[in-house]
Amino acid sequence: MTAPALLGGTPAFPDGLPFFRPAKPPLERVTARLAPSYERGVLTNGPLVRQFEAEAAERLGVPHVVAVASCTAGLMLVFQALSRPGTAAVMPSFTFSATAHAARWAGAVPRFAECDTATCQIDVADAAQRLEGASLLIGTHVFGSPCTPEAVEDLARSAGIGVVFDAAHGFGATRDGRPLGTFGDAEVFSLSPTKPMTSGEGGLVAVRDDALAERVRLGVDYGNPGDYDTRFAGLNARMSELHAAVGLESLVELDDHLATRRALADAYRKALAGIAGITPQEVDPRDESTYKDFTVIVDESVYGLDRDGVAAALKAEGVDTRPYFYPPVHRQQAYADLPAQDLPATDWVTSRVISLPLWRDMPPTAVDTIAEVLDDVGAHAAEVGRAVAAQAAEAVGA
Repeated sequence: MTAPALLGGTPAFPDGLPFFRPAKPPLERVTARLAPSYERGVLTNGPLVRQFEAEAAERLGVPHVVAVASCTAGLMLVFQALSRPGTAAVMPSFTFSATAHAARWAGAVPRFAECDTATCQIDVADAAQRLEGASLLIGTHVFGSPCTPEAVEDLARSAGIGVVFDAAHGFGATRDGRPLGTFGDAEVFSLSPTKPMTSGEGGLVAVRDDALAERVRLGVDYGNPGDYDTRFAGLNARMSELHAAVGLESLVELDDHLATRRALADAYRKALAGIAGITPQEVDPRDESTYKDFTVIVDESVYGLDRDGVAAALKAEGVDTRPYFYPPVHRQQAYADLPAQDLPATDWVTSRVISLPLWRDMPPTAVDTIAEVLDDVGAHAAEVGRAVAAQAAEAVGA
């Protein structure tokens, strides 16, 4: 048994282990792909964007994919098309704030639902109790794992309202063999640097309905069909040719990248299996997650230390972590004007989850080392807790 760094032991990662590193495709391949558009002076919304859309649509098995400047912009345009101003958009509170921001921008009123404490996904039964007066239901595929999308779809259809999935983490994930991107009225993916498939910045909107796809495509360019007589208030949400070139090369590498992430996630599960009180997010055996994040739930009553204590102990070891998604959206200042909602399951989850490092080029031995650190910290939980409290008191007094 090794003494944790907070108690005077040697840090496990003296040079630091970052939370993530972007999986960049080789620069020479990106520049070679970009060169023809660049030489022609086509810098945005050009042939590479169209090619990226076509290849993504083929990969997902959907008729339409629209490239956008960000996942948030894609959500904004889809919500604008499907929700009615002033009506509720029901969504989990355990999601990134952009889900709610996009709904509010579109004129809808976010109404938050609970999450399941094991899967961290939207609690469909709870959402069913919150649909009165709603025009839209939104599911989030949390950490790249599918959120039982067929159940979310069924609930929305039974209520006669639109259904959209914030699939920011999910390009490459499948539900019972079916790709995310093929559910609901639309699914919107992120391509920011933290995602398994990246274009630097950007997003993709996967749509099966021709009319909705056309509206989103129009909305990407201000709602302007080409005659400057804008049909509705759109955005400048165009994707550049540079971003499309990065995205196309990232798509080439995606299967190998996902295989690596899944292998690391499997290694984490095996390595953490014997540590009581540290429980990975539950993923349905029928599903393939992208593992955009590998997240565990810290049960203080069993482990002896709370989530924030674990984060502090890992930081002392040189391990960078994230407390996604804390605070939950219903407790963020941006939504303090909404009626207060009691979401005890969401509050429970958000105070206990911590995401551990996982990135394509991370040394595989890092997983076992992190597990060993967590085992050692748990064995010294009471002492570590006192050290964390002393640190906090010192910081307040500084």
